[in-house]
Amino acid sequence: MTADRLPPPPDSRASRLEGWQHRLTRVAERARRWHWLWPPVAFLAGAASFFLVERQQWLGAALALGMLVAWVLLLSESLIARWLTHRGYPAPPRGITTFIAQMVHQETLFFALPFLLATTVWTSAQGLFTALMVGLALLSILDPLYYRLAARHRWLYFAFHAQCVFLVVLVTLPTVLHLTTGESLVIALVAMMVFSLPSLMQLLRPMNTARWLAMMVLLPLLAGLGWLGRAWVPPASLWLSGHALSPSFDEPARRPKGELRLTPEALTGHGLYAYTAIHAPRGLEEKVVHEWRQDGRLVDRIPLQIQGGREAGYRAWTHKRHFPEEPSGNWRVDVMTASGQRIGALRFRVSDTPEQATLADGRIRLPAGLPGLDLRRLIARPTEAP
Repeated sequence: MTADRLPPPPDSRASRLEGWQHRLTRVAERARRWHWLWPPVAFLAGAASFFLVERQQWLGAALALGMLVAWVLLLSESLIARWLTHRGYPAPPRGITTFIAQMVHQETLFFALPFLLATTVWTSAQGLFTALMVGLALLSILDPLYYRLAARHRWLYFAFHAQCVFLVVLVTLPTVLHLTTGESLVIALVAMMVFSLPSLMQLLRPMNTARWLAMMVLLPLLAGLGWLGRAWVPPASLWLSGHALSPSFDEPARRPKGELRLTPEALTGHGLYAYTAIHAPRGLEEKVVHEWRQDGRLVDRIPLQIQGGREAGYRAWTHKRHFPEEPSGNWRVDVMTASGQRIGALRFRVSDTPEQATLADGRIRLPAGLPGLDLRRLIARPTEAP
């Protein structure tokens, strides 16, 4: 007669893990009631980081660093789930991980919005990029659409995820590591390319040799298209805090002076100064370029070097003396990063008729921000401006 075998004792570690998962599920269910509060909190954190980058550099960097830590935790979620299942432990519930991902996506998008809204040149294609990011932020708070995307359209969901990775790298690296906008853009494109892998694998499955090769072609193509479209992406750490046109310049005081009506004779006789105050985070050194364009055609390209840390912006100027034989027309001085992202623009008109020609009076003006609301006035206010 043999004794009945007793069931093996339960694994205490697995039971403790299941207990923690049940607690986490209850916490997440309670947090769902207050999920509407997270987007405005993230937006305020982004605004605080944006405004404190200059006045309290360490606090702005700490908020940005918190964003990167949240993303590291989110990106390691799938690795942790695989590690648990490989050792016989239950994986975290899918609903919980999707809810956490939604919270991090909301944090990313609403955190980055103040940077994008304040640095976008709205008269350029950057306005479309920022409008798209606003649309993604709205999608992240519309639960029916977001969860439908996560459940039914996995490749679009992963593409949404990759875009958020691109955005968090683009916004935080200049503040945390003092990388230039060009360096941050390259790293952001590489990160987006890597995190686009799940999206392409979902789109092309079932995977075979031909589809693996297609994916290897699509990934660098995606990064190349992103680089070609860099002019559409706002330089989230740089913006104009003041600009002016003048016929002369007081270099010791670093301020424009004089007044001139921009007729062809006056322009060729005196030349023209383009003055820009460019705001950048403390510790950031950046190369920028003044591109002089006549009726959209590039006429001259003058490089400058700026350093971050000045509240009113780093004062830089270029002096153009040589103009085409027929200088009449609509002119624009594009302020560009070395990587080709537009920071701002100065516009003027040269005309034989003095009444139609622009008056270069040396007054330092604030760039136009959002209609009726210039967020940059709160952080960068040139002392020379009225």
